[in-house]
Amino acid sequence: MIARYSLPEMEGLFSDESRFALWLEIELLAIDAWAELGVIPAEQALACRARAPKVDRAFVEAVLEREQVTDHDVAAFVDVVQAAIGAPEGNWVHHGLTSSDVVDTALCATLTQAADLLLVAVDDLIATLKRRAVEHAATPMVGRTHGMHAEPTTFGNKLALFCLQAARDRDRLRAARANIAVGKLSGAVGTYSNIDPYVEDHVCQALGLLPVPATQVIARDRHAEYLYACAAIGTTIESISLEVRHLQRSEVAEAEEAFGAGQKGSSAMPHKRNPITAERLCGLARVLRGYAIAGFEDVALWHERDISHSSVERIVLPDASLVAYYSLRRATKMLDGLVVHAERMLENLLEGSYGLVFSQPVLLSLVQAGLTRDDAYRIVQRDARRAYEDRRGFREILEKDPDVADALAAAGIETLNVLDQAFDLDRALRYAHRTIEKLKELGE
Repeated sequence: MIARYSLPEMEGLFSDESRFALWLEIELLAIDAWAELGVIPAEQALACRARAPKVDRAFVEAVLEREQVTDHDVAAFVDVVQAAIGAPEGNWVHHGLTSSDVVDTALCATLTQAADLLLVAVDDLIATLKRRAVEHAATPMVGRTHGMHAEPTTFGNKLALFCLQAARDRDRLRAARANIAVGKLSGAVGTYSNIDPYVEDHVCQALGLLPVPATQVIARDRHAEYLYACAAIGTTIESISLEVRHLQRSEVAEAEEAFGAGQKGSSAMPHKRNPITAERLCGLARVLRGYAIAGFEDVALWHERDISHSSVERIVLPDASLVAYYSLRRATKMLDGLVVHAERMLENLLEGSYGLVFSQPVLLSLVQAGLTRDDAYRIVQRDARRAYEDRRGFREILEKDPDVADALAAAGIETLNVLDQAFDLDRALRYAHRTIEKLKELGE
């Protein structure tokens, strides 16, 4: 992943130093287990740990140099570690293991740590969405369907729905973490032919992983689930970001990203304030979905294993973790500083639609007065179109429509009273708080 979208706490998990350090710890833990079983002399096991090399940049370079000869990364790693420890103790390194015992267990340990970072970031996103939803629980705005004015809603209601969606993403990520927090040290085809199951239990317990049955590799549906959780997070952030982009359009102007001192929106047009963060997050969501597809492609392997998944995972698993984490942190910052223009929201709702957002309660009133639904619909539809084309108030047209007056009079209903109720914004939003109240179930 390019540095632009890499945050250090996540990037560090996937560095060569971190990867080789985990490999080395797994090898040493396996030696400890063999010693407890009496296979390796205790003093030699202690010597292996005492003389184990420091995993630094020099060690990484030594492994990479050795790989030029072995054309096998784990074999090169083992050679360098054995040389550093020295014979005869170093000969116990990788005893009874196959490469995937080390690589897969280390990878799952790394992804578990990555999931923990993501969960903290998701918690922060949810907390920010919840706080801003409560802040704008009573901020009315026009709801839009198909991009067109529909009925009134509140900005808080909109944010609360995004918050609940992010909470479902958290549930998915928690499940993915549980299913990726596993390990295996069961040999070339997973039958423990040259390794005691105790070694697997010992290593996994030390790393906080659950030993699971496997072939030579851990089943890749687990990794695919992790990538799906990352993609789902990205898609939720995309949904939020797309909304911000729409609300920031000049014609709408209901909300906008914070604009910093000294910031420039365009190299050519000084007036521009563009939703660059939201646009960036929408783009990164596409990348995350692509990684998820690659993860599902990796599930089916030949027999007990092949390595067609390996090259893919070296790219998509680190990058998906980095992109998802970056997206969460940037989305949280964007929402925290989001500038909300409540007055413009109300203006668009009441004046921008000419009152057309209240067409349904008018329709229902005419039906209740005794008209057939189709007759009532046609009257309201006709008047609504007239209001839009003539740029006149919808209510004004309804008040002067004899068909409306006659229908209501026939039922003994006062026209003005009906329209007062139909165009009452408080009535339209009287139950909008129900969505906000659902946020209480998320806890703090």
